[in-house]
Amino acid sequence: MDKFFKIKERGSTVKTEIIAGLTTFFAMAYIVIVNPNQLVGFSFDVPGIPQIWNAVYIASIIGAFVGTILYSLYAKLPFAQACGMGLNSFFFTSFILPQVILGKDGDVIKGYHAGLVCILISGLIFLILSVSGLRTKIAKSMPDCLKKAIPAGIGLFIAFIGFQNVGILQANQYTLVQFVKINGAKWADIAPAIIALVGFVIIAILSKLNVKGAVLIGILATTVIYYLATWQLPSFDLGQVGQTFRDFATVGITGVFKPESWAAAFDGKTIGSIFSVIMIIVVYCLVDMFDTIGTLYGAASEANMLDENGDPVEIEKAMTCDAVATCAGGVCGTSTVTTFVECSAGVAAGGRTGLTSLVVSICFALCLFLSPIASIIPAAATAPALIFVGVLMLKNFAKVDMSDMLSAVPAFLTLVMMPLTYSIANGIGIGAIAYTLIALFTGKYGKKDITVTIIALLFIGKFIFGTL
Repeated sequence: MDKFFKIKERGSTVKTEIIAGLTTFFAMAYIVIVNPNQLVGFSFDVPGIPQIWNAVYIASIIGAFVGTILYSLYAKLPFAQACGMGLNSFFFTSFILPQVILGKDGDVIKGYHAGLVCILISGLIFLILSVSGLRTKIAKSMPDCLKKAIPAGIGLFIAFIGFQNVGILQANQYTLVQFVKINGAKWADIAPAIIALVGFVIIAILSKLNVKGAVLIGILATTVIYYLATWQLPSFDLGQVGQTFRDFATVGITGVFKPESWAAAFDGKTIGSIFSVIMIIVVYCLVDMFDTIGTLYGAASEANMLDENGDPVEIEKAMTCDAVATCAGGVCGTSTVTTFVECSAGVAAGGRTGLTSLVVSICFALCLFLSPIASIIPAAATAPALIFVGVLMLKNFAKVDMSDMLSAVPAFLTLVMMPLTYSIANGIGIGAIAYTLIALFTGKYGKKDITVTIIALLFIGKFIFGTL
């Protein structure tokens, strides 16, 4: 084991690696609970949604297992993967929500399968770009302000969804949104919102105290508070395990293998115009690209695993692991799998080798049989996790140079347009257009801006001729 993982060579021990692996897992285990809820949007009364939830639960774990075990045995790095936060919300709003809105005329499973086709295609593109080395070059050519604003905007978007899911933010015919009305309201109506706010504070306090697994502990604590405060009893259905696997087999993993799923993806109706489908795939490529590279640089720097050029060691292998995991996720039935920033917790605990990620992957595999527990976690307990993840992702925006309008304006538009237009794609597109125009008319345009210009032109076409 020492020879394979080079444990002593990297200044670690087996005990340290195991502890680091457990630390990483408990820091990111919340995704097992949150991801299925994000992909279905809590619309459990809609036909097909419970089946999708079950399929996504298993697919999320398999995607995380595949991506993390690749990090362990192929790249031999102490990092872990799971379904990307923000990208799962994007999946819901792009593929599931339109079908839910259509009501009886909408087929959510059809939309779900069409979305999986897009995920698989984006994963294959990731893989080609990663193997050829073009992925790193493209990412490095993007303006620094957009690299920092994109994850921050996704964080704000995630937090906005978390606030909405439990009614902390409500619709208002005059101002569009408003804070939950507490005065005169029935406890049953406002309980999820109040409990979610309490849960968010719990997670924040635990995080401030550097408690390992603060988000997961917060989710579990808020779940207990929810059932006590609403005088309900959680019901365990041990048969849920079998049903979860059956739905995974019939609804999840079969999705991308059905000709009708591919037809739905490109019929110009289920998702939108063909142009919209292309733009969705492009956005998934871009977001996962920047998210992975940012996480790798941050975690590798903390682990002192940068080469002489300041790049993470085995970066191309890491990119390949990410791409293969995304393909695996699409085939199994979930949204884009990406390197998780929470793996920095394990690095901070001393993880330096693939043994850390091996421990994480084993822990994920054990979760396959815990669906009865995951299914009783209420929205009031997962919403605080979404809001807190938004807080963590917003820190990237602090690095934007707000004194330079070429950086400040595109970054600001990218940040605010994601939640305000309810679209990650729109935020990236509007930011790219703003950057290109300002650079062009101020004499700051250069060869390195060709990539962002192409993105801007694609989105201009999308805004004029298509919908997303």
